[in-house]
Amino acid sequence: MTSATPTPLSYEQAGVKYDLIDPLKVAAQRAAASTAGHLARHAFAEVPASRGESAYVVDLGPFYLASIVECLGTKTLVADAMWRDGENFFAAIAQDTIAMAVNDLVTVGATPLVVQAYWAAGGSDWFADGARAQALVQGWKAACDAIGASWGGGETPALAGIVEEGRIDLAASCTGLVNPKPRLTLGEHLGPGDAIVLLESSGIHANGLSLARKLAERLPRGYQTEIEPGLRYGPALLAPTLLYSPVTEALWTAGVRVHYAANITGHGWRKLLRHPKALTYRVHTLPPVPPVLRFMQQQAAMDDAEAYGTLNMGAGFALFVHADDAERAVAASRAQGIAAWVAGRVEEGPKQLFIEPLGVHWGAEELQLR
Repeated sequence: MTSATPTPLSYEQAGVKYDLIDPLKVAAQRAAASTAGHLARHAFAEVPASRGESAYVVDLGPFYLASIVECLGTKTLVADAMWRDGENFFAAIAQDTIAMAVNDLVTVGATPLVVQAYWAAGGSDWFADGARAQALVQGWKAACDAIGASWGGGETPALAGIVEEGRIDLAASCTGLVNPKPRLTLGEHLGPGDAIVLLESSGIHANGLSLARKLAERLPRGYQTEIEPGLRYGPALLAPTLLYSPVTEALWTAGVRVHYAANITGHGWRKLLRHPKALTYRVHTLPPVPPVLRFMQQQAAMDDAEAYGTLNMGAGFALFVHADDAERAVAASRAQGIAAWVAGRVEEGPKQLFIEPLGVHWGAEELQLR
């Protein structure tokens, strides 16, 4: 049983301070942009509008090449805790790691082509545990099969002194093609009248785990705490992140043109403000909140603005499409086994987001990623 009057716990209190992290990202982007001229030596060029987006895009002539690298983050620590309790979730976090990269890649209209692995352990002994290591391998392969991508290889360093003993740091890179070139999705056609279609999440995905772990410290049975009948906190957190590339591929096949897409990870629903255009986004329909996220909001005493500005709260991916294509987009997603909703619309006006059912409003200053 948990406390009836929980003490508030914010993402910042859990150790994640975006006001410290985001300026470095912006500085890195500006430095990186100065290197784009090197592509001209090979008769290639970057697509400037991809700077600051979820994946970087290079124009190779007949098609575009998109690439991304992502780290899983601290979800591995939850899997470690469950492993110590005799439960193996390493196949699940393998999918999480690939999803972090692939779900970013497909926002620009790319088809995943090659995935690379980075598995950095705190010592060689980590790889000697056959059950754990093989679960990671099989989960990685299964996720590659699900998105139709080749697993090209990777790196498995033993980094004693950098990575803690008994731990592993997971990351993935993904390269994809935008082919034919009209599939490129960087927001050029985003505008007033577009519909906002939200795709369901399977749970926390891989964002907000620092907060989730901090919360576990004050639960009566930690990760074994029951959050609803038959569902414990740890396994609920470790539900694997959904892979959205089958949906984006289905949309292209169905002839639905995506004007823009956003992977709802860090910064939660504020990611709907990602595109630099001055537009107003108005959400009128909310997807159901997964039990684990509802539990976290309650136990951390988070108001709706903080919860929806930190966690995905049931929406893992957003599509911006012409209003006439909205229902077809929903149908295409559902045909891939992922629930979706026509959740809002894009309007003329200053850059801002209204989540009307909650009375939540964010302006342009709430998301500074470029």
